[in-house]
Amino acid sequence: MTVIHSTLSDVPAYITRDGSSIRELMHPAVHGNVRQSLAEASLPPGCSTLLHRHHASEELYHFVAGTGRMTLGAEDFAVAPGDTVLIPPGTPHCLQNTGDQPLRLLCCCAPAYRHEDTEILADTE
Repeated sequence: MTVIHSTLSDVPAYITRDGSSIRELMHPAVHGNVRQSLAEASLPPGCSTLLHRHHASEELYHFVAGTGRMTLGAEDFAVAPGDTVLIPPGTPHCLQNTGDQPLRLLCCCAPAYRHEDTEILADTE
């Protein structure tokens, strides 16, 4: 049976291969949806994710709190609440929290996020 509802406070967090804390709000392995996943990611102040890429998944990042810098291929730009970023498959990317509060964002992946689809390219620390 497909679960069509989840609540953030009921979803346990885990650390992804890039180093961010993730809560899977909707994922095929848990909820029964088929083609995509939706997660909330959080990155503490002063922290960065590892430079990485996904070979199959296209991602959308929608920022809801905090401030940061996004590296996307050869581009580097500021991100803040209300910003949305498209990350095409195969594009190297990482985030840095430049603010004094957690950088929080919603991540939509299609096809759904899989650890095996994540290739770490470099440590940004």
